[in-house]
Parts: sequence; structure tokens; C-alpha cells
Amino acid sequence: MGKPFAGPDPIMLSLFANRFMSIAEAMGRSLQQTAISTNIKERLDYSCALFAPDGDLVANAPFIPIHLGAVKYQMKFLGDDLKEGDVIMANSPQSGGSHLPDITLITPVFDQNSHKIIFFTASRGHHCRYWRPLSSWAQSTICSFIPGSMPPTSVNIFEEGANIHSFKIVNNGVFDRKGLLYHMVEKPASYPGNSGCRNIRDVESDLKAQISANHKGIQLIHALIQEYGLQTVQEYMHHIRDNAETCVRNLLRDVAKRLGPNLSARDYLDDGSPIQIKIDIDEEEGSAMIDFEGTGPEIRGNLNAPISVVHSAVIYCMRAMLDVDIPLNAGCLVPIKIKIPKDSLLLPSPTAAVCGGNVLTSQRIVDVVLKAFNACAASQGCCNNLTFGAGGKDRNGVVTSGWGYYETIAGGSGAGPHWHGTSGVHTHITNTRIGDVEILERRYPVLLHEFSIRDGSGGKGNYNGGCGVTRDIEFLEPIQVSILSERRVHQPYGLQGGEPGERGRNIWIKQPREEDGDKVEGASGKPRIINIGGKATMFMGKGDRMIIHTPGGGGWGAKEDQGHQTKSVSATEKIPWAPRGSLAEREAVQAAF
Repeated sequence: MGKPFAGPDPIMLSLFANRFMSIAEAMGRSLQQTAISTNIKERLDYSCALFAPDGDLVANAPFIPIHLGAVKYQMKFLGDDLKEGDVIMANSPQSGGSHLPDITLITPVFDQNSHKIIFFTASRGHHCRYWRPLSSWAQSTICSFIPGSMPPTSVNIFEEGANIHSFKIVNNGVFDRKGLLYHMVEKPASYPGNSGCRNIRDVESDLKAQISANHKGIQLIHALIQEYGLQTVQEYMHHIRDNAETCVRNLLRDVAKRLGPNLSARDYLDDGSPIQIKIDIDEEEGSAMIDFEGTGPEIRGNLNAPISVVHSAVIYCMRAMLDVDIPLNAGCLVPIKIKIPKDSLLLPSPTAAVCGGNVLTSQRIVDVVLKAFNACAASQGCCNNLTFGAGGKDRNGVVTSGWGYYETIAGGSGAGPHWHGTSGVHTHITNTRIGDVEILERRYPVLLHEFSIRDGSGGKGNYNGGCGVTRDIEFLEPIQVSILSERRVHQPYGLQGGEPGERGRNIWIKQPREEDGDKVEGASGKPRIINIGGKATMFMGKGDRMIIHTPGGGGWGAKEDQGHQTKSVSATEKIPWAPRGSLAEREAVQAAF
């Protein structure tokens, strides 16, 4: 057993920071290896973290920083009703959730001697995902009214799936499958248009993988305590949070000296809703008030962001601006007070739709905070959420078997004072991957015609913004396709004289069909080229294509060095799909733009 220290030893501080991070990372590896879904196994759309006995974040591995508030809510809600062998399941925005497809499992860690809670382990996975078995197309979603659980047109929380505030999926060591079926299948299916979970077996399997990942964390925590003693481990847990707090206070003091104590910034969603921020820094204390007064009211659509998403975006920005290597933890927010106007799109009513707030509005919050701190130009500000599939409940209430798929698509990151933006990456707090083409084409009835860097889409400047990408998918059977995206109206801004990045664009290449009324006598028979906008749901036919051009990042600084410039737009970039077919066909499409 190690002896407790009166103060933090620098070497031990670094050691424990890395040990806590390694535990969270090991949980993530366990989850990835034991899950069966494309979303978790290939796209890495999950996150694992450790929490203190008071519910504060201790270490979030470099996955997705969206755990804030979930543990504290369950501690307050359940009170003393937490036992060894319990695992709590929740996804509601009112209980610290982000949006309904993200299901969080929380496991209390008890001391083996005193039987008191000494830590919490938690994992969060995105569950609107699908896979194809050998015999048939499977469907697996968390119950929304379209395949993929990311409806671009939802106007309330009930249209987005199962809404779970607190459910013990494991109670005193016993897995509650009956309760799981109620929350995931029976209850959401009672809402008009919803079909309940389309493949509960797959969802159940991934939830068990999360339970296993949490247990892996518990084993590693007990091993760490056995090595150093509980008192030392918990002392350094507090020292790590104190160190993060000190680092953020020093950052705020430095910003106040360079930029002044009062900062502000504004950006707009594509529907015109403003996100406004004012930051007042107390240089002496190294603290700040971040006030979102002036942000637009709750939106009828789904770009409303739960308060947990706002806090997660802010803590991400604070950690990202530090030049020291520390775990993402609750200490980063101690010097920060966040004020959000009531009934705004950042503090919506309990029944507001929120699925886009987690993946789109969160990106814009990050851009606004970084703009206020003059840290870097805007990144693509979007996740480009694409879902497609078939099946579910029709208008007559008949449920048919089906399948579906969900992915987020990369874009360009913003340039900064000393760096170019990066092309073709998931930016900021969407630290996920995209599905590999081999997996995509093997499991789903699609062909990927093009997945390439969108040359010239990054904003030019002394340092150039990163370029977006072009993703061109052809569907081999009739299918329902949805896109939920931003930055199709407002460009990602540049800073310090840098030019903005290019807007995104979503194109439907539609084959004419008699049943659609667009295949008539005398018509050319050529495919229609349709700009579908940023948010849409379509029923596509066999041979139709979806082409998504994602936004680039903004540039930084006025153009000075020609060697810093990006390449000009290539001839193939002007064509909204890969250069296949005759030259005449390609020229006809280009002329339309």
C-alpha cells in the first residue's frame, strides 16, 4: 500500500492522470470489441468515463465529451436506492442525456470494505444503427418514426424514440429483460407513428457490451486501489481536478491580458436562429461568466440543445485551448459560470425535439465559443447526418420488417494562428469515424461511387481552412433517405481576414419513374438534379443517388504567402458526382450548376 501525500507530487499527478485515462480507454476498447453494431464497432460512436462519488467527471477518454450531468441526475433521482450490482440506463435530455439514440449506462463502484460508493463508471453508445444478417435485412433503431432514429423533421421528443429517465437495466445483479422490452418496444410504440425498437436483440446485445465495459472499469479501479490504497487514489482524483481548474484559470488570465476582459461572438443556424455569447472574465480570480443571452428561442424543429450538450461543448472548448496534457474532467468547468436564457434553443422545454441539437447545434456552440476567444476560424459546423433504410410502422399502423443505417460525414476544420485546417475530418466533439466502404457495400444495398476531398472548399487565408468531402451513394433498391445537416446557408466564417469556407450542398440525382409522374412522353429521360436543402426525407427509387458535399473550414489571416493557398477547384469537383457516364451527360449536369 502506498502512503498518502499531503500535497500533489508532480510525478504522481501525471501518473494518476494517465492511469485514470487508461481505465476509461480500456473500457472503450472492451466496448468496441464486444459490440456488434456498425455504429459502435466501426464508427466508434461511443464514450466511456470515470466519475467521482459526488458525480463529477474524473476522466473522459478521448472519445466524445458528452457525459456531463448524467451521473449527478441519477444520484439525486435514486437517492439511497443504489446497490452493488445495479446498472442504471437513461437517455432522456432531462436526465443529463444528449439525444435519444445515445443511451448511457452508469454503474456505481463500491468499496470492498466499507461498501460505500467510491467511483462511478459510465459508457454511452449511439444505438440508431443496423447490420445485415445472412438471411435478411435487419432493422435496429431505438424507436423513432423513420429508420435511423435521426428524423430531420421531428418537432417533439416523442417522434425521436424511447425517452428513458431512469431504469435499472441490472437490479442487484439481475438483468431486467422484461423492463428493457417495456421501455424500448412497448412504451414508445404507443405513440402514433412509432414502431418501437425495430431489432431489440441487437440493441440488447450492445447494451450488454456497455455493461461489460463498465465492469471492466470497476475491475481496473479496484486493481489501482489495491496498488496504492483508496485514500491515495481519491486524493489524486481531487488533485487532478484541482490541476485542471488551475490550468483553466491561468488560461482565462492570459486571455484577459491579450484580448481584454469582455469577449463576445455570434453565429447563426441555417434557419436564422442566433447563438450569441458574452464572456466576462475576472482576471484576478481567473474566472469567467459565459452568458448566452441573445440566443434565439426554442425551435419548432430538432436543433434545440439540452443543457448537458451546452456544458459539454463549453468544457470541450476550455480543454482544447489548454496547452497542457490533462484529462478532460470537471475541474475545467469550476472557474466557469454558464448562464442560459430560459425557453431558448439552448434550454428548451421538456418535450422539445433535440436530436439535431446534439450533432449540429453543439458544433455551432463550439464555433461561437472559440470565435469569442479568437482561437481559430469556424470548422464545418456540422455532422452531415445521413440515414437510410426501410420498414417500420406505416400510416395504417402495420409494422413491416426492414433495415437501416446511420453515419456522420467528415468536413473541413478551421485554420488558426499557426496552422492550416485539416481536410476530411470529423471536427470537435464528433470524434467518430465513418463506415468503411467495404462494410457499407457488403451490409447494405448501396454502391459508393465517390468519397473524396472537395478541393477548394476550404477558406483561403494566410493559413487555409480544411476542405470538405464529397460522398456519392447509389441505392440499389427503393429506400427511405434522410439528411440532417447545417452550414447549407451560412458559410463557416474565417477570422483575422481569412475567407469563409464553402457551404455544404445535398443533391438528389433522381431517375424518372412513371409512378412519380416525372417520366412522361417527350421527356428526355435524363435524371433530375434536385437540391434537397439541409434537412429532408425522401423516398428514393432504384438507381437514385445521394451526393453530399460537406462544408470546408474557414481561413485565418489575410492572404500573404501564395505557398499557403489551396488548390483551385478541379473540373470533377464542379460535377456533383463522380465522372462516370458519357461526356455529354457530365456536361449537362455541370451546366445545371
